[in-house]
Amino acid sequence: MTAGMLFTAPGIKSLTIKNNHLTGYISNIAGCEDKKLKMYIDLSFSTNIESLKYHEHNHMIDLGTHYKGEEETLYLSFDKLASDGVLDVQLATSFISQEQATLNLERELPHTFEEHKNLAADKWLNYLNRIEVSDKSKDKISLFYQMMYRCFLFPQTWYELDKDNQPIHYDTLSKTIKSGYYYTNNGFWDTCRSLFPLYSLIATEEYEKMLAGFYNAYKNSGYLPKWLSPDERGLMPGTLIDAVIADAAVKHIATDKMPDFLEAMLKSATTVSGKDNYGRSGTLDYLTYGYVPNHYHESVNHTQDYAYSDFCISQVAELLDDKDLAKKYAKQSLNYRNLIDFDYGILRSKDKDGQPRTPFNPYAWGRDYAEGSAYQNSFAAYHDFGGLIQSLGGKDRFKEIITDLCNTYPIFDVDGYGFEIHEMSEMAAIDFGQIAISNQPSFHLPFLFNYIAELPTTQHIVKELLSKAFKLGFDGYPGDEDNGSMSAWFVLNSLGFYPVTPGSGEYVIGIPIVDKAVIHLSNGNDLTIQTNNNVPQYHYSKNILRNNQPYNHLFFTHNDLMTGGNIEFDLCLVPPVKHYTETDLPFSLT
Repeated sequence: MTAGMLFTAPGIKSLTIKNNHLTGYISNIAGCEDKKLKMYIDLSFSTNIESLKYHEHNHMIDLGTHYKGEEETLYLSFDKLASDGVLDVQLATSFISQEQATLNLERELPHTFEEHKNLAADKWLNYLNRIEVSDKSKDKISLFYQMMYRCFLFPQTWYELDKDNQPIHYDTLSKTIKSGYYYTNNGFWDTCRSLFPLYSLIATEEYEKMLAGFYNAYKNSGYLPKWLSPDERGLMPGTLIDAVIADAAVKHIATDKMPDFLEAMLKSATTVSGKDNYGRSGTLDYLTYGYVPNHYHESVNHTQDYAYSDFCISQVAELLDDKDLAKKYAKQSLNYRNLIDFDYGILRSKDKDGQPRTPFNPYAWGRDYAEGSAYQNSFAAYHDFGGLIQSLGGKDRFKEIITDLCNTYPIFDVDGYGFEIHEMSEMAAIDFGQIAISNQPSFHLPFLFNYIAELPTTQHIVKELLSKAFKLGFDGYPGDEDNGSMSAWFVLNSLGFYPVTPGSGEYVIGIPIVDKAVIHLSNGNDLTIQTNNNVPQYHYSKNILRNNQPYNHLFFTHNDLMTGGNIEFDLCLVPPVKHYTETDLPFSLT
């Protein structure tokens, strides 16, 4: 029996046949410092390749044993197959060299298909079993693990293991092979909010390797990465890898790397890269005016994100006992206040002369705001909500502002984009007011009520979002999933807490939706979360117990959670009457 296989690969390629192997490279990169980046392949078949052909003018043209060109689809034919008619195929790739691709294949060749399948299953179960949930609803369990699966797809490894099993990677800037870890396909603007805080609980070993890889990206380019794919794309505002670093620092992850990281964070905060995709946009203007002027695109988001990054720098400096530096950047982290519009209760852009943009439309998307309007993008002072509340006139005024945000219909003006982008459509489709949980800037908005001691409102919104905005299946997300960030949002909130301020070491309390969860923490301890009276109509917690003792704070600390033990939520129908002190409220710098 003979057989054939179509081989489809757009782009430049160079391929060679030798017995039962097809080797060579494909070059089809969409944006990279190395415009000729190659992916080397080694395809191994269970029988010899007879010929390599392509189709032209209704004829099959034989290419012999070597082909170089851009024909998209080629045809491989084979000698006689095994008696069962099965053709076994194994593929290995490398972004380093042909020899590395062959080495990668040789490492896998001893395994049969069934062995490969079982090894893959074991690897996935190793990750998925780090949180074990049980619930009366099987669909809810399936949905939880659908989200868990996505959490471990990103970031992706860009390093490979050499013949001595040491990590090496291809540096696209110098176009050389370098030692060490490297990770790609990760946007820190998205993942800093939820994915890495989840890793800090259940995957610290992987987190440390990722940090080593991100530092190698810094060494290669001279600037900490913002969005790697495979190298720096420079997408989205801010330099929010700072939050990933600070969160690791305060949680005692990779503490030995923090002196180097602090130096790298400071470079991004103070120097102009000369390339739009590296470092902070408008760095010197931010340092001059205390905000990013609005001739820069998405200036409001840049200002808030830089202020938050300044807080993250202060946290790392504090850990390293550099008190003066910590104080300087803590003060600078309050720069977001320079854009507060007290009449509207939002952040509004200004030009270099300090004049706000006019006319002003709070529903206008784009221009000064990233993938949203002032409603979604005025409350990113993650580190200083207490200060924001006071700046806006106190808790009663703040409650009016965020209640209005929730109760305003999901209307929008295309303004800065000139057409309806998918984030607008998604916000309108789920209809949770102006809480566009379909996109990352809204991830924390339901938790703003906790900062004014209004836990029941937070809990009501979060439970409705978890129950109505996500569903089992391929279309299970309300918007862009973005590198595991939305999945991690769902996972953490299903457990009853969410890290509003990475770098603070706290998780703000919400409401769990699973009957029981056992979190196998990275330090070997187990944390059990029990949800009593977990029925759809109960949106509030009557009592919260921590290790069987009443718990009255509106947050958990990372250090406390890592000790393991148990948390018990007793849910109820009507919001209970609770009284909180200032010390019960979540972290705020001022």
